[in-house]
Amino acid sequence: MTGAIDHIIEFEGDTLQNRYLTFLIGQEVYGIEVKYVTEIVGMQTITEMPEFPHYVKGIMNLRGKIIAVVDVRLRFKKEPKEYDDRTCIIVVDFKGTSIGLIVDTVSEVITIPEEDVTDAPQFNKSLQNKCIRKIGKVGEDIRLLVDCEKLISDEDLIDIMEAM
Repeated sequence: MTGAIDHIIEFEGDTLQNRYLTFLIGQEVYGIEVKYVTEIVGMQTITEMPEFPHYVKGIMNLRGKIIAVVDVRLRFKKEPKEYDDRTCIIVVDFKGTSIGLIVDTVSEVITIPEEDVTDAPQFNKSLQNKCIRKIGKVGEDIRLLVDCEKLISDEDLIDIMEAM
């Protein structure tokens, strides 16, 4: 599971530009900027915490560090799904905080040239659209590029950090 992230770590500086770790939620392929990703781990024991937002499954102990864990499927208002051997947690670091993102499966690291990235259409202000930063064109396919900093609202992040 960590093979993809080991490959990512070899890149430094500008070589991280336009690189995305892709993952699946249902049939949709999403991408998250590699610069946010610190590691990929299999499912861990998650301890539920009272009064967290519904999409925050709880907290986990990752080698002595306590981090909050977000179920991206629930965050995107998709139907809940039983976790299986393909389910994994992408650990990201943003705003000085590590957060675990539960995804159906991790796909690959891809480069999407800047000219193949466009703004996401703003049909309405649904939660999922707020979390989608850009659209990446990859051949005939598209990848929905997630805005890592909007997966958890500032208010929710403050509440989570205070609870931990």
